[in-house]
Amino acid sequence: MSRRSSRSSTMDQGEFILECKAAYLSMFDSIKEKIESQDSLLEALQQTGRNPSVKVLKKYWTNDIDELSFDDFVDICKKEPVTTSDDLMKAFRKIDINGDGYISLEELHKILTSKGEKKSKSEVKKMIDEVDDNKDGRLDYKEFCQMVMSTTEESKKMQRKMMERKEKKKRQDIERRGDVSGSQVSVRSAASSVKIGTPAGSRKSSLLSIDDLPRPSPRVKKDKSRQGSASRAHKLDEPKNLREWTHTKSKGSFFMEDGSLICHQYDFNLPDDSKIWITIQPQKGSRGMDSSPVDTSVFILRDRPDEDGNLLVAFTEHRDSRGKYGVSCDLSAGKYYIMPYTTGCRFKNRKSESGKEAKLVSQDKGGKYVITKSFRKVLEDIFDYSDLDGNGFMSRKEFNLFNIRTSGEEVADEEWQVVEDRIDLEDGEITKAGFLQLNELEAEDSEGDTEDLWTTLVSMGYNKQLVMDQACPFQLDVYTEDCDDAELDVVRVDSYPTYPGDLSFDDIISKSFIKHGEISRVKGMKDLCMYTYTNDGWATLVLDNKSHTRVRVELDCSRSENVTSNHDSLQRTLRVDPGSTVIAYHLMPEDDDRDWQVKCTETIR
Repeated sequence: MSRRSSRSSTMDQGEFILECKAAYLSMFDSIKEKIESQDSLLEALQQTGRNPSVKVLKKYWTNDIDELSFDDFVDICKKEPVTTSDDLMKAFRKIDINGDGYISLEELHKILTSKGEKKSKSEVKKMIDEVDDNKDGRLDYKEFCQMVMSTTEESKKMQRKMMERKEKKKRQDIERRGDVSGSQVSVRSAASSVKIGTPAGSRKSSLLSIDDLPRPSPRVKKDKSRQGSASRAHKLDEPKNLREWTHTKSKGSFFMEDGSLICHQYDFNLPDDSKIWITIQPQKGSRGMDSSPVDTSVFILRDRPDEDGNLLVAFTEHRDSRGKYGVSCDLSAGKYYIMPYTTGCRFKNRKSESGKEAKLVSQDKGGKYVITKSFRKVLEDIFDYSDLDGNGFMSRKEFNLFNIRTSGEEVADEEWQVVEDRIDLEDGEITKAGFLQLNELEAEDSEGDTEDLWTTLVSMGYNKQLVMDQACPFQLDVYTEDCDDAELDVVRVDSYPTYPGDLSFDDIISKSFIKHGEISRVKGMKDLCMYTYTNDGWATLVLDNKSHTRVRVELDCSRSENVTSNHDSLQRTLRVDPGSTVIAYHLMPEDDDRDWQVKCTETIR
């Protein structure tokens, strides 16, 4: 009997589904979310104790696959066996050339340099150092296998506990809202106490069915002041035939510099009329100053105003539970600007910096200056973020944008020639190993002086403890239905430019917030209005002064519930010039798991 069939016979089907679900929910908020990359599929399978090869992954993630559902994931888990201790031992025995039960640096180096991508001895040593507790340069692989299997089982138990907590919280949320179709609901007096009758059956059946319950509807609390109440969106309404559309993508980043927002910006050339679908989301690990995911959005601008003088075509208003924003619209053939944006509610300027400065450079036994392990890891991340097309290499253009960000200067021909002379390139592009080598060479050339290295790190958003708190990498995806040769081109990493008509970016987006917002006139001045715009993720307050005089307005949003803003205080005073608009506040939930509400009053001073 094969391992696949023996596994299905030894595990109850319901238990198997629960195990898959627990692993899935360790990565996603709901089983209705989709796996959107081969890397995510690998990570999800690893959560179940499977370690598929690249060949196996490609069997399921083919060229025509853009996403996989939870059901697809379960089917794959049924077909692919869990990695056992015997599997690990067999793999190690093949590497253990002298059969002593240990893997040495020399043995691992021989294997990893004889097949596939060759690795240097230092790279192999780094791999062993990760698990070599007694630092003897060897790996006791029997103990290592036992540790791996033990860790896998503990991880599965933790996943189950996490899943049960999530399910319990969902039930509690539903009880508070009293909105369950097909369940027994009773509401008691004004306190809205809700009791939900669970279906007959075991605890397992409840866990398996909870995601089929309807999502709670938003609670809008009435108040005499402006409302900004909203609940989290859980799913984007993406086109159903998206797999058939042409897809282009790019990475990018937001940077905070002296309180100003800088980001990668894009030209989008569309040769034919087409319906488009654009999404943007922070890359995994991108967090704000409060450790919450940074909000990201996209504004699509024309390259010249239309007949009504408008530059803005559309922008992302809806998001899913993982922070991905998306927008669909019809575009005529032409040139457009794709402008990423973040409100600044969670991505803020660092106020101060404390703590011990991380060590970037050390000397080896021979006195040679080398970069430290922690610095190397950060450089690898920087390389990945700067590899905008995601092909695993850094082109001259990508290196140029990196250099503009870190030094303010473009890479001249003679400087690129130095790069070519000092490191090996692959098809004219810098490899990750080459990028690390450049920084090693810089450490050697400066004889251990780290000033220039710190300049690079600070420019890329890292603090003195090597934590990224002043940058937010993101992923931008553009799909076109009727055009196969659209071009998405990153053209700069800079602050927002001035547009035709001497318009700032804030001027352009303010018009849209006014158009889609709720109007209220400021008491005591008929030509001064405040607009409150609210979408799935945030609320924006815009002051519009149509009078001929400058006004001074005091805003107080301190009575708002569960909000954080793009300013340090929820009370501020603004001066609004005649005939101008000002974005007074961006506000968003401080805790995404709780309801939030905007309450703001204004006073003319």
